[in-house]
Amino acid sequence: MIFEMHFSILWYIPIFVLSLVFVAIVIPAIVSVADKIHLYDTQDGRKVHQGEVPRLGGIAFLPAILFTLLAVLAIMTRFLPESLHVTYAPITEIMMAAAGCVLLYLVGIMDDVIGVSYRSKFIVQFLAAVLLCCSGLYISDLHGVFGIRSVSPFIGVPLTVLITVFIINSINLIDGIDGLASGLCIFSVLGFAVMFHKLTMAMNLVLAMSMLGVLVMFYLYNTLGKRGKTKIFMGDTGSLTMGFLLAFFTIELCCFKWDRVDLALLGKTEPFYTGDQLFVYGISLVIIPVLDVFRVFYSRIRDGKSPFKPDRRHIHHKFLAMGFSMRQARWSIFAMSFVFFALNILMSFVLCWNINIIIVIDLVIWVAFNLYISKCVRDRKLRHDAIAEQFEDVGK
Repeated sequence: MIFEMHFSILWYIPIFVLSLVFVAIVIPAIVSVADKIHLYDTQDGRKVHQGEVPRLGGIAFLPAILFTLLAVLAIMTRFLPESLHVTYAPITEIMMAAAGCVLLYLVGIMDDVIGVSYRSKFIVQFLAAVLLCCSGLYISDLHGVFGIRSVSPFIGVPLTVLITVFIINSINLIDGIDGLASGLCIFSVLGFAVMFHKLTMAMNLVLAMSMLGVLVMFYLYNTLGKRGKTKIFMGDTGSLTMGFLLAFFTIELCCFKWDRVDLALLGKTEPFYTGDQLFVYGISLVIIPVLDVFRVFYSRIRDGKSPFKPDRRHIHHKFLAMGFSMRQARWSIFAMSFVFFALNILMSFVLCWNINIIIVIDLVIWVAFNLYISKCVRDRKLRHDAIAEQFEDVGK
């Protein structure tokens, strides 16, 4: 069955509010339960927070999203059946995305409560990605990357699984300081919501708006909440499910086909975005977490370590090592994400540059920036060492 909803943009405001209120009510209850059973985020050498903070915030994410999605569908079916039309979105894609979320949600809860090995989490991520491909959603066009256009399912399906797993891990692993992962997810979801609205992908837009409500309320609890009362971390339960849904949105845009859309409903006679532009748009919304995890994985493998072994090599750790506060580091990374996104959109939508040139420019900027901040970290450490030696000499 293929159906889509068409209704006023004003409908998306209560969707956002409904999921936001759901999380606002549930998170304080989760904090209370975590306090009673003493279930807190464990301290180790790479953690930057202090004190005991529950890490079960992600438990509220999927229930809030599914509750909102199902409630909206029920209301539309019951009271506004004329708003359901046969147009773009195969319902199987949404259903498989929900099924994959359930798998990741369960393994996330297990990891946050008793701990799960990265190998087990990787297997579940792989299964969730395969579910997406089972719905028929896989990358069949690389839009000119390395000069490649059409690809067979034998290449497209494994590539889709690889990209999905990589994006999931990019969100999971960048969740290192207050508000960073949720803030980056808010930026990404906003970007996807705008494009889904323009493409009349209302089912995806309902999902995005419910995610946005969840993430905004969690961000407030995570960054402004008081320790012991409302402050909470999303944990793997939240980062895995949010990462998977962002991967789903990215693949959706990368695979968008205009021949599945009735342009007359949009008042258009021809497509107003090319597939190449939508491909760049989707990738650009998750580019900072993806580039950071790619760099970290490469550096760990280069040093003969497991790419999944936690350490302090992420971009936010570098900012902290430079002397930035968590708030300064967080907003600096937000700014970087916006700059990369805006630059890529400018190059693809305005300058119409070749996608391979865009990729090369992104990589050059990213490498140059990381080399610069690495130099700043080394210089700061040398200054601190020199000052420490002076104090030691005085003491002697």
